[in-house]
Amino acid sequence: MANEARPCPCDIGHRLEYGGMGQEVQVEHIKAYVTRSPVDAGKAVIVIQDIFGWQLPNTRYMADLIAGNGYTTIVPDFFVGQEPWSPTGDWATFPEWLKTRNARKINRITSSLLCHVMKITECTQQAVSPSFKCAQIYLVFKRMREFDAVLRYLKQQCQARRVGVVGFCWGGIAVHHVMMTYPELRAGVSVYGIVKDSEDVYSLKNPTLFIFAENDAVIPLEQVSLLTQKLKEHCKVEYQIKTFSGQTHGFVHRKKEDCLPADKPYIDEARRNLIEWLNKYI
Repeated sequence: MANEARPCPCDIGHRLEYGGMGQEVQVEHIKAYVTRSPVDAGKAVIVIQDIFGWQLPNTRYMADLIAGNGYTTIVPDFFVGQEPWSPTGDWATFPEWLKTRNARKINRITSSLLCHVMKITECTQQAVSPSFKCAQIYLVFKRMREFDAVLRYLKQQCQARRVGVVGFCWGGIAVHHVMMTYPELRAGVSVYGIVKDSEDVYSLKNPTLFIFAENDAVIPLEQVSLLTQKLKEHCKVEYQIKTFSGQTHGFVHRKKEDCLPADKPYIDEARRNLIEWLNKYI
C-alpha cells in the first residue's frame, strides 16, 4: 500500500515518567518485562512494542494496565538487543533501520538469532560429524524463534492456558501477522498497525480488534477502508475495526490523558475497548 515504502515519521508523543510494576527477566535468548496478574487465572497477554522499543515506559504502562485486569503480561524485546529507533534519529535513515526489524518476522529466524545459535554450537562442536552439527543447529533454531520462545515461557513459567496479544504501531503490524499464524492465540488487538495490501493478510485465525486514528499521518483512511472491505470478503472469524475521530497516531499509549480534555474520552474508550475485547475472547 501507499505508505509501506514510507511507514513513518512516527512522533514519540508524550514519553511517560513511569517506573513500572513488573520486572525484567530473561526468556531464552531475549529479554522481557513481565507483570504478574494479581489474580492467577491462567490468562496471559503478549504486549508488542512500537519502534521505540520494549523499554518505553508508555508500553510498560499499558502492559501493567492490562495486568491489572487479570492477565499476566509480557513485553519482549522483539528487536533482540538491536537498538530501538531514537526520537532524535534522522528519518532519512529509517527505511534502512527497519530492514533488520521486520514486524512480520518475529516468529522466524533472524540474524541476531543466528549469531546466538553459532555461539552455542561453537561450545558443543567437539568430535561431532557435520551432519550431526547441522541437525543440532536446526533443533536450536526451531526452539528459539522469538515468538515461540515467549509462548513457551508463558506456558511453562507462568502456567498460562489462554494467551492473547496486543501491539502498538510496529507491534500492531506484528499482531496482524501472528493472528494469521498462531491458532492458539485466543484474541488479538492491533493498535494503529500499518496495513499491508496483499491477499495473505485477511485469513485471521481468531478474533482480532483493529484500532485506528482518523488523523493518522502514517495510516491513511483509504488503507483502513480497504482492510474493512477485504476482511468482510475473506475473514471467517470475528473482527472489529474502530477508527477514533480526531485522533492521531499513537493516541492510545503515547498521549497523556490530561494533555487535551477533548482527547481523554477517546483515549479512555480505546483502552476500554482493548480490555473488553481481551475479556470477551480470552
